Amino acid sequence: MTVRAKRFAHASRAFIWHAHAVEFDLSTNTRILRQRAFALLKSVPIARNKQMETTRLEAFSDGVFAIIITIMVLELKVPHSPDLGALRPLLPTFLTYVLSFVYVGIYWNNHHHLLRVCHRIDSGIMWANLHLLFWLSLFPFVTGWMGENHFHPLPSALYGAVLFMGAIAYYILQRLIVAAHGPDSRLVQAIGSDWKGKLSLVLYASAVGISFVRPWIAGCIYLAVALIWLVPDRRLSRVVVARKVD
Repeated sequence: MTVRAKRFAHASRAFIWHAHAVEFDLSTNTRILRQRAFALLKSVPIARNKQMETTRLEAFSDGVFAIIITIMVLELKVPHSPDLGALRPLLPTFLTYVLSFVYVGIYWNNHHHLLRVCHRIDSGIMWANLHLLFWLSLFPFVTGWMGENHFHPLPSALYGAVLFMGAIAYYILQRLIVAAHGPDSRLVQAIGSDWKGKLSLVLYASAVGISFVRPWIAGCIYLAVALIWLVPDRRLSRVVVARKVD
């Protein structure tokens, strides 16, 4: 073997050895990086998945709330006459729309704050949320029926019954979320005795019966309950702020 051939063979062996060394180093580094990545992912998914599930539940509910409001406003038929007198027949429907819009806004606001303090959900909470959305989805129907029939006893009573069942559904959702977070959580302390929720149930039930005697009194009760809930309730907001501070 010539000197040139020996040098070439030696250089080839050195190159092959160096290539294997680099390959070994790369595979080792890749394995280390992969192990570190898996360790990082294992430490994160529980919190991320819970946050994603809560966000998804809230996003789905917000979509339903938006659809409910859209359907309700479509019940307001555009008059064919340009005169103000053409708006007079629409007044009962418009008043019921305003009342229902306020109720949907109240539910959306409270629902938003309730899910903001919720960091753990399960199948029971998800079904309770769907139960609430079912009763709220009936708002466009009962709103239109009561408005079209000028607060007739039966439509007025059915309107109150839907409000009553919606309040029951929200109470169930609230209780399940409280149970999931434990009796010593800040959420339990924020909700307290929940006198607004209990008083609303009593007023709704009484308004359903009064509808068959004096529908206008029942309407006043529905309005009074809405005004009660319009007063800002900062209990859950304080919990959200406290969690951010922690």
